[in-house]
Amino acid sequence: GASAALSGWMFVHPFDVLKVRKQLSGTSGGNTSLASIARHIVRNEGPAGLYAGLSAAAARQLSYGNLRLGIYSSLNDRFFASTQPNAAQKLAMGSVCGGIAAVLSNPVEVTLVRMQADGRLPPAERRNYSNIFTGLYRIGVEDGPKAYMAGVSPTVVRAMVVNMLQVGGYDVAKTSYSPYLSGVPLHICSALTAGFIYSAATLPIDTAKTRMQNQKPLPNGTLLYTTLPQTIAKIASMDGLPSLMNGFGPYFARCGGHTVFMFLFMEQYKKIADSFYPVAASKKL
Repeated sequence: GASAALSGWMFVHPFDVLKVRKQLSGTSGGNTSLASIARHIVRNEGPAGLYAGLSAAAARQLSYGNLRLGIYSSLNDRFFASTQPNAAQKLAMGSVCGGIAAVLSNPVEVTLVRMQADGRLPPAERRNYSNIFTGLYRIGVEDGPKAYMAGVSPTVVRAMVVNMLQVGGYDVAKTSYSPYLSGVPLHICSALTAGFIYSAATLPIDTAKTRMQNQKPLPNGTLLYTTLPQTIAKIASMDGLPSLMNGFGPYFARCGGHTVFMFLFMEQYKKIADSFYPVAASKKL
């Protein structure tokens, strides 16, 4: 699970950086087209800016990505060892494992968002986390342990929806398409279907998560964004309802691309593992 999630992420990380910058663009105004954001990053931070926060992203895939796929496989083997789960059961398993994985990996998620967003701030206001370990340490020291759980509610809600529609949805789509397709075309079509549906369903939640995790306290010590419903309402009232869908292009490129690459890698890694460790009546995603 971790190997597939990490391998797939390497192809789509720049789209995640663009997505985060686009989601935060409502707080600064100016020309916020994706092309202008990409040019601004390359001009001011160099091409490496498109891979800002890569160490945190890798840590996220090795924790969150591994947990959600591993828990899903474990639940599948535990409760459906001799039968095939139906569509509703697959979606439910995806939702549960996503929520559990999100809570456990939220500190990494907070660090990732801050590292990706840092380059858009004036130099004096940047946090300048050099890597995931520095970021995790400084968040605890400078903001307190409570900051590790910043934005945990939208993170968990998003993860439950994402995993229900991505992991469970991939399984459902694969079953539906299997009479007509096989091999790599089956995996790509199933992954694209799951990726598009979950991108459209979760972008407003992801936008709220990004704002909550990247915010700094106001001068009076309070936070502008406090809960998921309040954050969504605040963004809609300040920046307009369409701003909740800011960055859909890079978000789908990131989500759809990662879904395709992750499941392609996972299917191939499974074949390699099965060749070395054959298991009778093994169950595939």
